[in-house]
Amino acid sequence: MNERLQKKLRDLPTAPGVYFHKDKQGHIIYIGKAAVLRNRVRQYFQKSRQRDPKTDILIAEIADTDWITVDSELDALFLEAEMVRRYMPRYNILLRDDKSSLYVRITYDSDHPTVSFTRRPLDDHARYFGPYFNGWEVKRALRSLRRVFPYSTHMGIIPKRVCLQYHLGLCPGLEEDKTSLSDYRANLRQLIAYIQGNRQKVLAKIEKDMQRAAERQQFEQAAQLRDQYYSLKALSKQIIFSDKEFLDISKDRGLQGLTELLGLDHVPHRIEGYDISHMQGSDTVASMVVFTNGIPDKAAYRKFKMRIPGNNDFAHMNEVIRRRLRHQKQWGLPDLFLIDGGKGQLTAAIAARDAAGVQRPMIGLAKREEEIVVHMSQSDVLVADSALQMQNALSHDNSDFRLILLPKSSDIVKLLQRVRDESHRFAVSYHTVLKTKRQTASQLDTIPGIGPATRRKLLKSFGSTRGIKQATGAELAAVIGIKKAKAISHEFHQLGGHSGQ
Repeated sequence: MNERLQKKLRDLPTAPGVYFHKDKQGHIIYIGKAAVLRNRVRQYFQKSRQRDPKTDILIAEIADTDWITVDSELDALFLEAEMVRRYMPRYNILLRDDKSSLYVRITYDSDHPTVSFTRRPLDDHARYFGPYFNGWEVKRALRSLRRVFPYSTHMGIIPKRVCLQYHLGLCPGLEEDKTSLSDYRANLRQLIAYIQGNRQKVLAKIEKDMQRAAERQQFEQAAQLRDQYYSLKALSKQIIFSDKEFLDISKDRGLQGLTELLGLDHVPHRIEGYDISHMQGSDTVASMVVFTNGIPDKAAYRKFKMRIPGNNDFAHMNEVIRRRLRHQKQWGLPDLFLIDGGKGQLTAAIAARDAAGVQRPMIGLAKREEEIVVHMSQSDVLVADSALQMQNALSHDNSDFRLILLPKSSDIVKLLQRVRDESHRFAVSYHTVLKTKRQTASQLDTIPGIGPATRRKLLKSFGSTRGIKQATGAELAAVIGIKKAKAISHEFHQLGGHSGQ
């Protein structure tokens, strides 16, 4: 820890707020919230605390810390979400792994506006706020805000009478016109402003409205505004999250468990996953995905169009590893190779690795039972059976392989599944692109006078070959001219298409 950071840690305030960890280049690498900034931020540097590998990696990169103080935990919760959206720090991605973020949905423009929660924003003219990474905290915060800004939660059929929530002061009572729609929307504007971080402006407006109502001798309204004002001020004492989360940046211990299971010298900071995708032996491709410190590093992904023809997963896995290892200088080497498949795919990959003279651990993940497959040539890096039993693993030898079956709830299995599924997704997406291009080319390439530039124009304008087929001659002519449009119309007419003048 440098002297500048040590001094900042001494100067940390005891107020709630949001902190920003930065690396040597001054880039924000993690943003968090705190009920007490002094306690929360200092916890990162307490050597006595047990931490997972991802947190150790984060702490090793911290060269500076800044913070913003706020009035309450509630403010810190909403400000953290805004700052994460703004700066997208790479370590905050850990909070989103395998989860859907929560959004606050407000149907402000409807005849009966409601406030609800969703994990999938839609194009339905509602107003969405988020994403928030801890749904429990956000729901608790909105319950507190509802006491200050009552809102309706009635979805679908609207009741004819006011609900119990109205009598508790939590619902505006639109059903019986207890509150006018204009007043209710004004109330929602205050709630939205608060969610967006404008707490002081909201307080100032309520105070101004209260004074104006008193001057006009509208004492009942002034009393309501007074109660709202003090309720909002009291939120500064509301405990929403406290500092109970400590250093729980990673919700799993997959990397640490994998290190112990395989007896590796260090945490596998870079894991590369490989998969093959094809359709009955055509358009065969391979994918290489990279996870750095447990996080997908999409800039390092690579895709390969297979040169060996036919349907042979073993040969193709050998080919992709051979071709990948030709780029050791440019891409470096992983700490661990993960092969999608069982003994056959792993054997082919190991053969390519050994032929290149590379010494890096390589394991497979068999889909059927999610068994971790390890070749016995690597048995010296496996932990003892007693340690495996501590992991609740079943381990047995199968010829030259050791098959390790961990519970599917294991953090290790979840980590490996994440890498494997991402490699599968990336391979399938590339295969689909090639297949689509081939199908498009097979129909358009045979038309005289239609070259690559014209095909690009057509696909850009009509989206697909199907769209080109369904276009009229006039629509085609507007894009590529009458002569070429006639050629395409004639060709697709011969093929059973529907283009016409």
